[in-house]
Amino acid sequence: MDHAVLLLIIGFFANAFAAMAGGGVGLIQLPLLLFLGLPYPQALATHKVASVALGVGAGSRYLGSGILDRSFVLLMLLAGLPGVFLGSMVVLAIPEHLIRLVLGVLTMGLGVYSLVRHELGQIAAPRHRDRRGMFLGALGLFVIGFLNGSITSGTGLFCTLWLVHWFGFDYKAAIALTMTLVGLVWNAAGAATLGSFGGIHWAWLPWLLTGAVTGSYAGAHVALGSSNRWIKKAFEVLTICVGVRLLA
Repeated sequence: MDHAVLLLIIGFFANAFAAMAGGGVGLIQLPLLLFLGLPYPQALATHKVASVALGVGAGSRYLGSGILDRSFVLLMLLAGLPGVFLGSMVVLAIPEHLIRLVLGVLTMGLGVYSLVRHELGQIAAPRHRDRRGMFLGALGLFVIGFLNGSITSGTGLFCTLWLVHWFGFDYKAAIALTMTLVGLVWNAAGAATLGSFGGIHWAWLPWLLTGAVTGSYAGAHVALGSSNRWIKKAFEVLTICVGVRLLA
């Protein structure tokens, strides 16, 4: 029962903040599962299944808001899903310490980049929407999808910043796309692949899923009512703190 309460509380707050900042739930949730004693492959598979609920909760709030760009919904499906499947098939062959090192450096770099670019993502400034720009943007989404399947944690943050930096979305619109597509569809694809390899700790899932759905819905609701500047700060705080934690 102690584990159940802890999983519920951590699941709620981790998913709420992830829904506000544009990703990063696995950087809190996955270490918790490891700390509670699950072996890495099982913790990874269990987290991936639970993370689908992030997309369910946040996506249910964003779908009714009219903020999602439907053309980019299709682009993220076609470009990202092949990368997710490929990454999920190779993840268990990658040493865990190497994953933490790479993820820590990259995640901290995202926060620093956003911090020094003061006006980044504050207003929508569409760009790279021609054929060449869309192709390169899709290639970037494929790479992020591969990272989502292999590194598994924190890649929503990469997707959010890529949508802001390359395509010119503001933070609010980018997070809506990330939470709905990465949180729901990409994570479901990764969960299906990893679940067949690593096994899932089903007994903990009800608590993780309950915390994830309620927390992500609440976080998405707060994000829709917040300014892009506030969301940008939440993104920067999360990425830098998590990067430091992974490298410690």
